[in-house]
Amino acid sequence: MIFFPAKLANFSQQIVPVAAYLHIPFCRRRCYYCDFPITVLGERAPTNISPLVVDYVEALCREIEITSASRQSLTTIFFGGGTPSLLPLPLLERILKTIENHFGIAPEAEISMEMDPGTFNREQLQGYVGVGINRVSLGIQAFQDELLQICGRSHSRKDIFAAIELIYRVGVTNFSLDLISGLPNQTIEQWESSLEQAIAIAPHQISCYDLVLEPVTAFGKQYQPGKKPLPTDEDTAEMYGLAHKMLTGAGYEHYEVSNYARSGYQCRHNRVYWENKPYYGFGMGATSYVNGKRFTRPRTRREYYTWIEEGGVIKEPEVSATDFLLESLMLGLRLAEGVSLEQIRQQFGAGVVEQIWICLQPYYRQGWVEILGRDRQTIKFESNNCCITSAERLRLTTPEGFLFSNTILATLFEKLG
Repeated sequence: MIFFPAKLANFSQQIVPVAAYLHIPFCRRRCYYCDFPITVLGERAPTNISPLVVDYVEALCREIEITSASRQSLTTIFFGGGTPSLLPLPLLERILKTIENHFGIAPEAEISMEMDPGTFNREQLQGYVGVGINRVSLGIQAFQDELLQICGRSHSRKDIFAAIELIYRVGVTNFSLDLISGLPNQTIEQWESSLEQAIAIAPHQISCYDLVLEPVTAFGKQYQPGKKPLPTDEDTAEMYGLAHKMLTGAGYEHYEVSNYARSGYQCRHNRVYWENKPYYGFGMGATSYVNGKRFTRPRTRREYYTWIEEGGVIKEPEVSATDFLLESLMLGLRLAEGVSLEQIRQQFGAGVVEQIWICLQPYYRQGWVEILGRDRQTIKFESNNCCITSAERLRLTTPEGFLFSNTILATLFEKLG
């Protein structure tokens, strides 16, 4: 248990949110690994504008309008889902105009949209870019048709390359690809092939996520971690190491546990989360972090609409000092630069830094944790009882510390929580 000074400010309240996430819940089908709040429209979507989609966008815009706003314009906006590329252009434009009128959008704002292959054409993509989308996150997941079918994806390998061609033809200046490792029946050779093809496409960012078995999903009900047909833990660790080797060798920076980017193309919106800064969240199931409060909206349309009709009141308590520290460590240690020990000293006191160091000494000895001095050079400690008053930053090593980040974070939560 951590001891804090009696009067500890809630530091998250001191920062005005300049980022917004918008949840667009519509999909053609539910993928077998997905536990996000979605509404399935069917395989032919979006052949017409469904009343379900119109009603949802009206509710979403209403939530934006009843949210207290500062005079500071948004610098990042992220449309996630679901499959936002099923959103008809007029409705996307309606949302962006509502945001512009209520919050303001900075001229240099990063405006991202998640898109799936096979869900958009050239005219549609040009329209998205025309109203402000300047970053596309394309959900590839795998380059093998058999793996896409196993996952329940609605697109094929052919659709992937057709989507990439559209992105290049339209001239999208910033796009990323998502891949998943550890899929059922996935081999290391298939994973290597997917990485090779992703590198050849040359996106600005590549995200490599390890499959997570959520209990409510089809995969979660069907499979057990580490058991066939899922790859073994040793194989998934090898996949992680292979991604690091191949992508960094191709010029990508491994800047976050699951993310690699070209210089200057790190996702600015996601960094808001990892730096534990406040952000707005809109839409069913979306989480916001505003005025020191984290709040997740209702996960069904009916409950979400009712919540808005009742005024969208957030009754959650403010995040405690302990939770703020643990969240800052959990999120910040996902980044290659880690967390600032100097900032932790200023906010929580030198004693908390010492407690963190005591927790992490075993992992330091294993080579999973690094301490940097004020010159940003690695500090080498010869004994466990050394003082780290001169240390500036704490980070996990890449890729070993990243690979075992869950183990390291579990220890921090157990000892400091």
